[in-house]
Parts: sequence; structure tokens; C-alpha cells
Amino acid sequence: MTSRRSTSDLRRLCSGPGRLCQALEVDASLNGAQLFKAPFQLFGGKGWPTVAGRIGISVSVEIMWRFGVGGSPFLSCPFPANKTP
Repeated sequence: MTSRRSTSDLRRLCSGPGRLCQALEVDASLNGAQLFKAPFQLFGGKGWPTVAGRIGISVSVEIMWRFGVGGSPFLSCPFPANKTP
């Protein structure tokens, strides 16, 4: 992942959808692939996921398609630490 992203800064390695896709080598060839089948493998993490409106766009900002864990330093724009669903 660090070689694909050309960085060793763990906080910037996967912060944001574009960086995450680059780090995991997710490209257009995986469009439509199911997240619960190979080549993907998902595991539960620590903390409750938070849902919020999207950022960095000008339309459909009210759609709650932004997920993260409150207080995580690995998000491009962190959620408040006490914000939970």
C-alpha cells in the first residue's frame, strides 16, 4: 500500500475514497464487484461506525454516504469523537 501511494505517512495512506482505492489497487475493473466475495475480504473493526453527509461535493451533500469511526486520525476530515449513530 505504501508503494502504491508513495507515502509512509499512515494518516494519509487511506484517508478518503480515492486514496483508499489507490492503496488497495481498486480500479474500474472492479466496478460492480460484490464486497463480500473475492478479491475483497472485510473484517469488523473497533468502534461504532458513524454516518454523515458527504464532503467535497456540491450536489447531493445530504446523502449519508460517508462512513467512519469518530475520533479516528485516519480520516481525511475526521468525525467528532463523540458522534455515533
